[in-house]
Amino acid sequence: MAEKKVDPDHVDHEHLKVTGAHKSIPAPDVDIEEGGEQAIIIVTKAFGPAGDSLVGISDVTFDGYPAVTLGVRAGGKQGLVHLSPIHGDPRKEGFSDVAVGAKCELFCPVSGRPLDRVGAVEDGSGAEYFAIYLTKALSESAMVMISNVWGHYHSRIIDDMELISYWATTQDELA
Repeated sequence: MAEKKVDPDHVDHEHLKVTGAHKSIPAPDVDIEEGGEQAIIIVTKAFGPAGDSLVGISDVTFDGYPAVTLGVRAGGKQGLVHLSPIHGDPRKEGFSDVAVGAKCELFCPVSGRPLDRVGAVEDGSGAEYFAIYLTKALSESAMVMISNVWGHYHSRIIDDMELISYWATTQDELA
């Protein structure tokens, strides 16, 4: 099997913020590609609020990795959005007829259930975080928190109650 390589030009470094420390990734729910100045985090498993898989349910891929698919409702329309599984990468395919800044209802494309609300994004935007779980346990200790505002590329990855995106960019400093 050919080794997958993430194109670092697709990572939105300007909006990639990190705020925690984590020494290791214990589960196969995320992969870390090391090289260059920082590591790249790839979500390899993701689950909706009823435990349904959200990865690979379409044929859409980003740099060879299967997309994370969500349902989105906004402005009286709805559709499926296929998100890049690479943390900090704003690429998406599918339903995109949504105005930038519109609040969206995010739901599981398999069960139809709304994603679980986590809390407000603390940046004054009025956006809220919703959970995409990294394990079938559906625990807040292992999730991706995604914004419900179209074009607001704030997300956080939490694993074992730590923000792992911080570890990925500061691993040399922590050694």
